[in-house]
Amino acid sequence: MRRLPFSPLFVCAASALLASGSAHAAYTGVCPDGSIYVVQEVRQIPCRGAKAVDAQDVPPIRPEYLPTPYTWKVWNERHSPNNPYNVIDPARQVRELDAPPPGPGGAIAPQAAEPPRAGAASGPLPLGLGEDELRDLLQIVELSQERTPARLARETANGQGVFEVAFAHSSAFDELLREAWAARGGLPAGGVLLFAARSVQAEEFWASFTFLQAHLSYQPDATDPRQLGVLQGRLGPLAAGEVVLGYVSLPPNFDLARELDLYWDDRRVTATFAR
Repeated sequence: MRRLPFSPLFVCAASALLASGSAHAAYTGVCPDGSIYVVQEVRQIPCRGAKAVDAQDVPPIRPEYLPTPYTWKVWNERHSPNNPYNVIDPARQVRELDAPPPGPGGAIAPQAAEPPRAGAASGPLPLGLGEDELRDLLQIVELSQERTPARLARETANGQGVFEVAFAHSSAFDELLREAWAARGGLPAGGVLLFAARSVQAEEFWASFTFLQAHLSYQPDATDPRQLGVLQGRLGPLAAGEVVLGYVSLPPNFDLARELDLYWDDRRVTATFAR
């Protein structure tokens, strides 16, 4: 079977083959050169090292043309709170909360519980840091930009600054944070990044970050301090001139010694934080 890499005609033909009950196409996949195949028998696979995928999971032929990375799109679809699949377990938990345990003598004890509100603003996490230490951390983030630029900025149409977020890694803070969390179950082992956000004019800031490395993607939950915490300032509406200092704890399969793509909404920067 001859391969037709990146051919719209081939994609249409493949779609027709998959839709046809009489064709009995059984094997789909992607070759190392990026071409996609649809065959009826294994021996017809036209390349070595092919990756077999289900027909519904065949990636886009030109993923670089997408407005956001394909893996980010897949991750969002999988973890979106609006995905009905992801609503089942939280709904069960809420129903359990609505059925309080019996009180003394079998009477139902009145109890109210409210699940955490998504996107709720996080306040400062008590780590015992003084003003001087917080100022030092802000200075670390700023000075790190000279060696490892990792700054994302939002500007007006004429190039005037509106808001900026900068990231940095501090081994000392990483160790401090892990010690603080040691008695509470510990932190993920993927490394800790500091971030400093500065508003030039009034702006809302919710720390909506996404991190990509190879095929992995991660969006920290701003309501979970094991994933993302605020050391100074707050998330939410900010006045002009306000500064937010915080951290992100990455999953164990992320490596700060390799290139990491950082996204803040539609802004993107690539950096390697550990050398």
